[in-house]
Amino acid sequence: MADAGVGSGDRVVEVGAGLGSLTVALAEAGAAVTAIELDRALLPALREVLAPWPSVRLVHADALHVRWAELLPGAGWKMVSNLPYNIAVPLLVRMLEGAPQVVSFLVMVQREVGERLVARAGEPGYGAPSVRVAYHAEARLVRRVPARVFWPEPAVESVLVRLERRAAPPVPTPPDRLSALVEAGFGQRRKTMRAALRRLGLSPAAAEAALAACGLPADVRAERLSLEAFARLADVVAEEAG
Repeated sequence: MADAGVGSGDRVVEVGAGLGSLTVALAEAGAAVTAIELDRALLPALREVLAPWPSVRLVHADALHVRWAELLPGAGWKMVSNLPYNIAVPLLVRMLEGAPQVVSFLVMVQREVGERLVARAGEPGYGAPSVRVAYHAEARLVRRVPARVFWPEPAVESVLVRLERRAAPPVPTPPDRLSALVEAGFGQRRKTMRAALRRLGLSPAAAEAALAACGLPADVRAERLSLEAFARLADVVAEEAG
């Protein structure tokens, strides 16, 4: 709970409650918890574990498809979760983009997933999720969690990642405009941004002119572009199209 910074009066959402060990710890810290669990087979045992805790609301749902505005009313929510590895990236990106009432996230994820979430331009793991996360939040790796602390021991290492939602994006570029360019840039690895701009409909000359206007070489790849560089390029392309 020290890492989570959760205390009395906090409203917390947990995705993947499992058998409730983290849920109970959050409730013991004084939080009001909305615990989401998809696996129907776990629900009877989970309800029994959570029965002594009236501050916990158990929701049987797929977190990738819930309506966050209805499930988490108001503002100032925190997310604390040991996330299922297969949904971690799409879930966090969707919540950053569509659940503004959740202002902070502390999640345990597979090490490679965590490194993707916090990666900067030029670092291993840097990709479209890295840019989309950086647009909405400050992300950092809190610490590694070795496999040996779990039983049974998994075949992967885990990390704790913290995301703190920004009061405003660090660039003024609209998110839809930015996302279109980011997805095109990373859509085909080892392809240049010139090729990505061509896929977005620019002529060869217009693609090179847009890159040059941003001070970027014609053969630059998406892996080398920071959030700010993507935003500048997206704005230039929009101006040319407009």
